[in-house]
Amino acid sequence: MLYATSPIAIGIFLFFVGTVLGLSFYLGRKAKSAKGYYAAHGQIGWFTNGIAFAGDYLSAASFLGICGLIAFFGYDGFLYSIGYLAGWIVALFVIAEPIKRLGKFTFADALDSQFNSSGIKLAAALSTLIVSVFYLIPQMVGAGALITPLLGLPHWIGVVLVGVTVTIIVVTAGMVSTTWVQFIKGSLLVIFCTILVGLILYRGLTARPVAAARPPEGAVQIDATGWMGKPYVRYKTLDGRTLVYRVVESKTSDKPTVIETQVLTATPGGKRLVNGLPQTAENDLHPVGTIAELPEGKTETGPLGPTAFLQTLHDSSVVTWSKETLKEADGTTHDIYYPVTRKGADVLAPGGYFKGLKSEKFADHLDFISLMLALFCGTASLPHILIRYYTVKDQAAARKSTIVGIGAIGFFYILTLFLGLGAMTSGAMDPTNNNMAAPLLAKSFNTILFAIISAIAFTTVLGTVSGLIMAGAGAVAHDVVETLFRIENNDHTKVLIGKISAGMLGMGAVVLGILFKEFNVSVLVGWAFNIAASANLPALIMLLFWKRTTAKGIAAAIVVGLGSSLGWILLSADTYDKVYHIDKARSIIPFSQPALVTIPLGFVVLIVVSLMTKRTTAEEKRVAGVTAGV
Repeated sequence: MLYATSPIAIGIFLFFVGTVLGLSFYLGRKAKSAKGYYAAHGQIGWFTNGIAFAGDYLSAASFLGICGLIAFFGYDGFLYSIGYLAGWIVALFVIAEPIKRLGKFTFADALDSQFNSSGIKLAAALSTLIVSVFYLIPQMVGAGALITPLLGLPHWIGVVLVGVTVTIIVVTAGMVSTTWVQFIKGSLLVIFCTILVGLILYRGLTARPVAAARPPEGAVQIDATGWMGKPYVRYKTLDGRTLVYRVVESKTSDKPTVIETQVLTATPGGKRLVNGLPQTAENDLHPVGTIAELPEGKTETGPLGPTAFLQTLHDSSVVTWSKETLKEADGTTHDIYYPVTRKGADVLAPGGYFKGLKSEKFADHLDFISLMLALFCGTASLPHILIRYYTVKDQAAARKSTIVGIGAIGFFYILTLFLGLGAMTSGAMDPTNNNMAAPLLAKSFNTILFAIISAIAFTTVLGTVSGLIMAGAGAVAHDVVETLFRIENNDHTKVLIGKISAGMLGMGAVVLGILFKEFNVSVLVGWAFNIAASANLPALIMLLFWKRTTAKGIAAAIVVGLGSSLGWILLSADTYDKVYHIDKARSIIPFSQPALVTIPLGFVVLIVVSLMTKRTTAEEKRVAGVTAGV
């Protein structure tokens, strides 16, 4: 079975979580002031902060999601890695030093540093909360996905466990504990993924052709001419179970009688994955993912270098997995997973996942370009990334920590290519859950490595979620409460409100993680980048580089960028299909990713409103170049 609990795995997992909580309680004594709680006193070293950047940024989507996309679709999943990394160029050359100079605790601080505008603070706080929520959901879903195979517990318990643990981390010590959790998690993630890639290369590639499956002896065929008009047949076994097989063209006979392996059918007891063999228990998953044929008829390669691994895979035939959902007249649906043999050259070429790269539709090309634009521009606009710049002492440290972060993140994303391809060929994939590709790859070596990688993946979720909750709590306590309710808070009150806000956000994240259990993680993260780039980037860029920018222009740009990107997403074909379960042809939106339209719209709105707005005395000074920092 793919999923089976182990006392060793449970012990290692509990050790990781216990260490994180112990560190949080220890550091909690050092974060009594508002500056300590929200910005770790601004005394985090640049190297530590750089690795914490990596720990904060390398979320469940980066580790679990990208590895899964590469394992299932090949090279296209790696395009996410390229897009995520490229966004740090904007952060390094445009955002790093100015954001440190302008801000104090939150993203809104930077935007409002020269205006003292309640409109800016409220708009920026709203943007922070919405982006954080969109980013929180996939992290919580990923946590639940990890807990199920690791501890044998239901998905919702995993989500609750993350929510409680993260809330304790943030409430006890704020940014101090969050920083060190992210530092530890970032370090461990890079170190152990490097070890895992080394093991992949040392093991090399082995050819394991997919054998045709036959119905068990005594099974009776139910559908003589195909099931629901598709190339599937069903058999009733002697013990009353129904098995489904996909009929494919035989290579040795004129009759299409060969039946491929690995299909999933809905049964009264739930979904079951079969392999042409009797099941022993509910959800008895049989591993898949192989090389069908190696170059020159070899059966195995032995150890390979990184280049040789890619070249050998390029020249091989690889077994990948496809899914088809069949729907009966009574509404019952059946998910069929079946193997498809592809050339390695096709696996390593673009177009396997992003159909827009090869589509004849111009809108499909725009959809891909828009997503890449969102990934490139979104990094420097994510509130939980921006607040990390307030934890270092000066602008030089902000720049250095960004460079360290880029190095660690870039190296990790190179590793994801080998992790994903290693999972694809490991014989240890779960075709029903691409988020588990990396942990199951580790399990193909041994249980201890599986437990360590799963525990690190869990701390990956903890690190990212704690950063998101810190950003959201800061926005509520420092921006909304003071601005909307006109409450002047002292240090003690700011910290108290922040902790209460963190607790509420943690509970909200738990509820959303349970509700969105079946949601596609990568899609949701892409949405977060789209919204962040549309709402925040125009305001940041124009504040730094156009003296004529006004407070009303910034607030309008945030609101319009936020509203237009969110509205575009909610009306897109992807949302119709995956959320509303409505025919996506009914969508009025030409392509699903909004950044290509909504980012320029934010710039246009800011320019127009600024030109039409009467400037205040402070803004007049700013235009004249008198205001500090211009």
